[in-house]
Amino acid sequence: MCGIFGYFDREKQTLPGQILQVMGQAIVHRGPDDYGIYESDGVGVGNQRLSIIDIEGGHQPFISDDGQVIVVQNGEIFNHVELAKELEHDRFLCKTHSDTEVLLRLYERDGIKFLSQLNGMFSLAIYDKRKQTLFLARDRIGVKPLYIYDNGNRLLFASEIKSLLKAGVKAEMDEEALNLFLAYNYVPPPHTMFRGIRHLMPGHVMQVNANGSETSCWWDLSSLAQEEERLESEWVEEFNELLDDAVRLRMRADVPFGAFLSGGVDSSSVVGLMSKHTSHPVQTFCIGFDDPLYDESIFAQEAADRFSCKHTSERVAPNMLDLWPMATYHCDQPHGDVSFLPTYKVAELASKHVKMVLTGDGGDELFAGYDKYKHFFASPGAHKLSESHFQQAYCEKISLFTDDQRRKLLNIGFAKRHSGYNAWTSVQNIMEKTTHVGRLNQALLVDMLLLLPGNNLVKPDRMGMAVSLEARTPFLDYRMMELAFRMPGTIKLKNGVTKYIFKKAVAPLIGEHLAYRKKQMFTVPVGEWFKSSLLPMVQDLLLSELPVS
Repeated sequence: MCGIFGYFDREKQTLPGQILQVMGQAIVHRGPDDYGIYESDGVGVGNQRLSIIDIEGGHQPFISDDGQVIVVQNGEIFNHVELAKELEHDRFLCKTHSDTEVLLRLYERDGIKFLSQLNGMFSLAIYDKRKQTLFLARDRIGVKPLYIYDNGNRLLFASEIKSLLKAGVKAEMDEEALNLFLAYNYVPPPHTMFRGIRHLMPGHVMQVNANGSETSCWWDLSSLAQEEERLESEWVEEFNELLDDAVRLRMRADVPFGAFLSGGVDSSSVVGLMSKHTSHPVQTFCIGFDDPLYDESIFAQEAADRFSCKHTSERVAPNMLDLWPMATYHCDQPHGDVSFLPTYKVAELASKHVKMVLTGDGGDELFAGYDKYKHFFASPGAHKLSESHFQQAYCEKISLFTDDQRRKLLNIGFAKRHSGYNAWTSVQNIMEKTTHVGRLNQALLVDMLLLLPGNNLVKPDRMGMAVSLEARTPFLDYRMMELAFRMPGTIKLKNGVTKYIFKKAVAPLIGEHLAYRKKQMFTVPVGEWFKSSLLPMVQDLLLSELPVS
């Protein structure tokens, strides 16, 4: 786990002064253990390292023996051990045990097409001096971030937006992104709230040279989704085998590690499988609240007892709004999801004991765990809607503010500039590409391709990195994702039971009580506070006089 940053200047101009170093310092929280840069002929790449694998030998950048290929990465390659053995067989010997060196040797052997061999979470930069080309790539589903700014002459990249701002990018608001935020409650990728700054999209690779840049997709979940009809017992067997191996691979580390444990079906399953692969008690971490509507600590303790974990739980005050400025700083742009705050608190707790945790992120989006799916698809006639009406109805279901509501919120000048703008193009594009699968899987793909990289994966990455803690997500192993979208929606949401096949698969492991208990959201009651104790602040912010523009 690290942060990466750098630039490619098409006129071979070097960044002035110490700007490259300043870009790294802006994200030192992502990697406080080590620092390294390479800079030559108008190209610079850098890395802030959080040392997890090969503490002594993993310094970045990695540079080829002939000095022609330079590599930095943010993330972890979980199958690096197997890949290193293959490389050795082909006489591409790794001199360290670092997964980043494996990337270098793979590129030397296979070129950039090596990406498809990786099982990991990563954003990476590879500069090939022979080709005078910079390659930027991102993992399949966007667990690790990568932002790009390109003014035509110089391209800048970094793991966080604040690093780009330190390099001189102007902090100007993107009005289109604000409109999107009011629709989604987060800014959907590739947009950001900053004009000119964009995500490199998950599963994509960008080639940058003196003539410009070209981006291509190297993995597309929507095209891989092909529903199959099989016996439930067959799905259960494959699910359990893949999840077990995904957990096993993510336990590779040379530092103390543990897991977030809420007592929900996702985290309990991960911890249960972790306990099978170690002779030591799994270290687990949980926060609790005094309000029973939001407190899950009793269920976390039940799971911890079941698997004989070394469990650390801490009760915290639910009103965490004083943390909002800190959370926004680390996210670089607004996110309306208040669960960022308790995620920070549990990450802060874990960071006192370990440097890496496994989490249950991704299970709900893959296997229909949210109640919104049940409520929408259980409504009369939901499956009989035409494609266009289905798209419209689902957009309204997931919207923060509808089109009409947004028009009433915006001032006259803004509304005029954006009249006729369709905020839901990204959702509709995904749905139109996935009409070959059932409606539920179409909805799940929207959340996989927009909600996860736009919000739900931002949360563990930024809140973990704020305290220099790495978070690994077994459910987002690419094999699990591909399995999930071979499953028909009818076995994910069945007879009103969310995550039907998931729960059936893990019930023997975690017990019926934890598998089928009522889902609680990991959040705090901010809505109630806005109506009561925080009402004066809300009124002041929303009803104050502002100039019309």
